[in-house]
Formats: sequence, structure tokens, C-alpha cells
Amino acid sequence: MLERLNQALDHLEDHLDREVDVAGAARIAAVSEYHFRRLFSALAGMPLPVYVRRRRMTLAAAEVLAGRHTLLDVAVRYGYGSGEAFARAFRSVHGIGPGEARRTGATLTAQPRMSFRVVVEGSTTMRYRIVEKEAFRIVGRKARVPLVPEGENASAAAHLESLDERAVLRMKELSDREPEGIVSAAVYLTDSREEGAEADYWIGAVTGPDSEAGDLDALDVRAGIWAVFDNDGPYPSALQELWRDVFTQWFPSNPYTSRPGPELLRTQPVSIGEETHSQLWIPIERSSAHISA
Repeated sequence: MLERLNQALDHLEDHLDREVDVAGAARIAAVSEYHFRRLFSALAGMPLPVYVRRRRMTLAAAEVLAGRHTLLDVAVRYGYGSGEAFARAFRSVHGIGPGEARRTGATLTAQPRMSFRVVVEGSTTMRYRIVEKEAFRIVGRKARVPLVPEGENASAAAHLESLDERAVLRMKELSDREPEGIVSAAVYLTDSREEGAEADYWIGAVTGPDSEAGDLDALDVRAGIWAVFDNDGPYPSALQELWRDVFTQWFPSNPYTSRPGPELLRTQPVSIGEETHSQLWIPIERSSAHISA
């Protein structure tokens, strides 16, 4: 898996001076584009578009400082249709515009070319099972919240606190399949997992596809396969570390990739730092590389 990912990075590197072929890179990695973007974000610690922009501006900066081409020529080479768009991207990475950088010889920011390698720690044991589920419905309340990679998500906590007793009782009545009880579900709106990106955050119950929502919100989820991870540890850091480990350790070692769909979580929220048991459900599908092998 890591060898294919590094080959995919080579492909991206070769296309920095033209339209970046993310779909082609995903094919080289033998995964879907959806999974490739999410796996990259987990491994690299930044979304793929951010890495591509930083790499482009690193190469562009060298040409800007060299002075052999006009700024517009450099902009066009790296896929920008106007000098203004190029200047905005350049400034977002380097803190100054390309014209100022050329005039002053200022110190600029470089994004090194990235590659992935295996670091074996052997300290993490992951308990999981594979579950095939028929189509179902999540009935509950939805809110749009920003992602918080570490620590408590205040917006998510406020959404939970806002639920009235009648709505909670209705959810408990509707719960009739795994994961049972009141659960949360995250539907990511983009492939970015950086802080500040948004997701639709649901609090509700998993029930049959024909269940009546009444005055609650409803999310229909298609049939599919799910990887279910059990976790015990301090809240919420253990969960955040589990998600990271799923993408950086479990997926590269197993014949599955992630697929679009809500990630489900059953947990008992407690005070920050206190121990709790949780169950994380990740929608998956078999890797095409293993299917064809």
C-alpha cells in the first residue's frame, strides 16, 4: 500500500505544472479517489489540495526568484489564469506577493516533497469486526459544526445539550438495530479534515429505512459494509487517536478502503479526561487491488 501511495505522490509531483490528476493518482494507489484523499489527509496531516498548493508555490517561488520569466508566465505555468489569482495563492503560502518577493529577495516558505514510510511501534492493539448492514435511517437532530482534531468540540457539545427530553425519548423508542441507543453520526462535507472544515453532525437513533421521523430530522443510509472498532480510554482524546490510527495503521494493513457515508459513534460522553467505552463505525468497501489480485 505505501509503495503505491508513494508512486501516486510521484504522479502528482509530475503534474504540478498542469491540472493535477487526483483521479489518476488514486488509480495508481489502487483505491478510490474518496479514500485516497482521506488517507492522504490522515497520513500527511494536511488535506491534499493544501499540499498541492504548497508544493506548487514552492516550485513557483524558485522561478520567481530566478527572474528568468515574467510573473504572468510563472502564473500560467502553474495553472493560474491571472496574475491576481497566482498572487493570492503565493501570498497564502509565503506571506508576501510574488512581485515583492522578486524585488526584495525575501525569505520564503518551502513545502518539502513528501513520501510515506512505515514506522513500526507495536504499541497499539485495535479491536474490530466487519459488519454488513442493510439500508437504514438515522432519525434525530442535525447541526453543522466545525471539525476539532484535538480536545472537546464545543459546537458538537452544545448541539447535544440543546436536545429536549421529548426528542431524546423518541430517539430511544426508535432505536432497533446496531449501534443501539443514542448515537452520533458525522457526514463530512469535503475531503478536508483540517481544523475549521465543517461536517453535518447528527445525534439520533439507527432504525429501519421506513421509520417515521415525525418532527425529527432523517438521514437515509444505503446498505454496505462497516468496520466497527471498540475503544476504551480518556474522552475525547482516545477517540481522536483511534480515528487517526484507523487511517494510518488499519487501512494500510487490511484489504479495505473507506467509502462515502456517515461515520457512526456510540459513546457515553463524560468529563474531559475521564475513561469511557466507545464504538466507532467506519463505512468501508473491499479494496479493488485485493479484489483483482
